[in-house]
Amino acid sequence: MTEQASGAHHPQPRPRTSGHQSAPVEHVTGAQSLIRSLEEVGADTVFGIPGGAILPAYDPMMDSTRVRHVLVRHEQGAGHAATGYAQATGKVGVCMATSGPGATNLVTPIADAHMDSVPMVAITGQVASKAIGTDAFQEADIVGITMPITKHNFLVTKAEDIPRTIAEAFHIASTGRPGPVLVDIAKDALQAQTTFSWPPQQDLPGYRPVTKPHAKQIREAAKLITAAKRPVLYVGGGVLKAHATAELKVLAELTGAPVTTTLMALGAFPDSHPLHVGMPGMHGAVTAVTALQKADLIVALGARFDDRVTGKLDSFAPYAKIVHADIDPAEIGKNRAADVPIVGDAREVIADLVQAVQAEHTDGHTGDYAAWWADLNRWRDTYPLGYTQPEDGSLSPQHVIERVGQLAPEGTIFAAGVGQHQMWAAHFIEYEQPATWLNSGGAGTMGYAVPAAMGAKAGQPDRTVWAIDGDGCFQMTNQELTTCALNNIPIKVAIINNGALGMVRQWQTLFYNQRYSNTVLHSGPEDIGPNKGTRVPDFVKLSEAMGCVALRCERPEDLDKVIAEANAINDRPVVVDFIVHEDAQVWPMVAAGTSNDEVMAARGVRPDFGDNEDD
Repeated sequence: MTEQASGAHHPQPRPRTSGHQSAPVEHVTGAQSLIRSLEEVGADTVFGIPGGAILPAYDPMMDSTRVRHVLVRHEQGAGHAATGYAQATGKVGVCMATSGPGATNLVTPIADAHMDSVPMVAITGQVASKAIGTDAFQEADIVGITMPITKHNFLVTKAEDIPRTIAEAFHIASTGRPGPVLVDIAKDALQAQTTFSWPPQQDLPGYRPVTKPHAKQIREAAKLITAAKRPVLYVGGGVLKAHATAELKVLAELTGAPVTTTLMALGAFPDSHPLHVGMPGMHGAVTAVTALQKADLIVALGARFDDRVTGKLDSFAPYAKIVHADIDPAEIGKNRAADVPIVGDAREVIADLVQAVQAEHTDGHTGDYAAWWADLNRWRDTYPLGYTQPEDGSLSPQHVIERVGQLAPEGTIFAAGVGQHQMWAAHFIEYEQPATWLNSGGAGTMGYAVPAAMGAKAGQPDRTVWAIDGDGCFQMTNQELTTCALNNIPIKVAIINNGALGMVRQWQTLFYNQRYSNTVLHSGPEDIGPNKGTRVPDFVKLSEAMGCVALRCERPEDLDKVIAEANAINDRPVVVDFIVHEDAQVWPMVAAGTSNDEVMAARGVRPDFGDNEDD
């Protein structure tokens, strides 16, 4: 989702751009200059793997007392760890890789960070500048490859350019609409002699993010809010990126309008708040999906009207006027025309909206939403989120995730993979605080959870971090458990093990006549199942081999005891293999390509909203 941050509110220390002081000049190599630059911009953790082209940088990193390097097992793990670190701390995440395959292994996490607007700087080594373009050993044009999936990227071929480039990269990544920035540095630039002084003079003449919204647009939005009968505050991840959750709560309570938070915005507004009607989207709560469909005004704050929220676009919210506030002007009008476009940082936009709505109230204009809330509460009571327990006495995946959430210490950070378990974690864990829910929303990257949890725990070592993962996702990046065990990063992992690629299997059940082509992950139903057969792989043995405590839970009566045991272990990573029923499905659901009007509350259950509610 579109996620925004203003430099004025970002906790990451950033270089000064003016008031250049004469600083002591150090004679260093380009590699030493790189590490000194990372220290000065406030980078305290780097996730990476050395290799030939980046190797010169690893020697001075060994001497740094301010930058901790975490040696990962795969570059994809480094990238997702940097993202998890950034999402959990609000600072810029940093990953590092060598040229060629090292750099290309970062492409997936860079694309992931780009889709979810996560501030990240990826530093890659490149072959020597004279060899660029010759198909040298381990050469890849990573600048060209990542151009569509970075906010900006740099190729550095001169040692003297390194400090300025690092300063600019961190500034670009963390201001305006955050995003990933790639810095590719030729090996000879790292080896050359140069001088280092700080702060460098930055030169970004075309980069001027607008953070302060236009007062006239704010006034127009406030008038629409107080005049509306059926308004909805549609909150996206930009509110979290702008650290605007306190302002959002004030605006919601001032207006009395219902709040819906996207998958990327969970925790931006407390789930338990009476004004919260749930998460919208393909697997959103019936009340949230329907509220947007029936609304006469949608106030979109740091959200981007993506296809998973809108369903079939031309039938989305047909009665609604649109107020769209976003720090990225390219998002406004991209998918849905805005009646009142507002370019600005979400925190400043919401703060100004509060004042403008208060002025409307002072002038005697207050919204009357009583009839709207009567509808919303009826839908909320009639179609709550829920699930049924399997008849065979096996574990329900929803129950597992719900209890993991309920038994976790306060302030626990949850990182989810992608698929059914991601949706269940969004539904059945309550998110009351910002930065407690990390997931791959835009790209939907399998393998995100374990390394992202590792990055979050590295950045927030005093917080409990649970990764909620599927058995499919887990087999993509579980090698980072070795990294966690060796680096004292004691995350906890709940594997929701249904023996299948669950979300794809659900589609095959619903749309492909139960033809389960290549979604079964074990050797066969007669060999695998609760209390029988050989497990390939055996996640308990695998996790123990990587230095973790490993547990398995197969029966509902053991669930709380096993979760409590996992919560009590804090000196090593813990992995729990929850063997769950394979046929559980995610509901509600709006089938891909259909209108949100066709939301199904459960299989074969279409909500009845009555005939008089379209008036």
